[in-house]
Amino acid sequence: MPESWGEPEWLCASADLRECGDAVMFEVLENGLSVSAFAVRFRSVAVAYLNRCAHLPAQMDWQPGRFWDVEGRYIVCAMHGALYDPPDGRCVLGPCRGAHLTAITLTEKDGQVYWYPSQHLQPVF
Repeated sequence: MPESWGEPEWLCASADLRECGDAVMFEVLENGLSVSAFAVRFRSVAVAYLNRCAHLPAQMDWQPGRFWDVEGRYIVCAMHGALYDPPDGRCVLGPCRGAHLTAITLTEKDGQVYWYPSQHLQPVF
């Protein structure tokens, strides 16, 4: 788990993250700049990443909030088809093979999902 630099920030109700469903989109400040992030659920676990391919600094969703390949197994980059393993964000196929998406730490408690700011990722106020 990355080192937390702040109190958890509410993201959504747990029910909003359906298994391999559309992502819950949110904005964070990365080193002071507003960037897109997303949370999805895979094998009952909620995960979140910056919406930026490890190969090129471009948003990955092929339509807003849509990140899954046709089988619902991998997070896919619409730019060039790179496939990422949802539990750890590692690229398993594509030009960035072995690279990782930038993870955002999530927790679930009492039916709610929270994300944790870090040294580089802060809430947008």
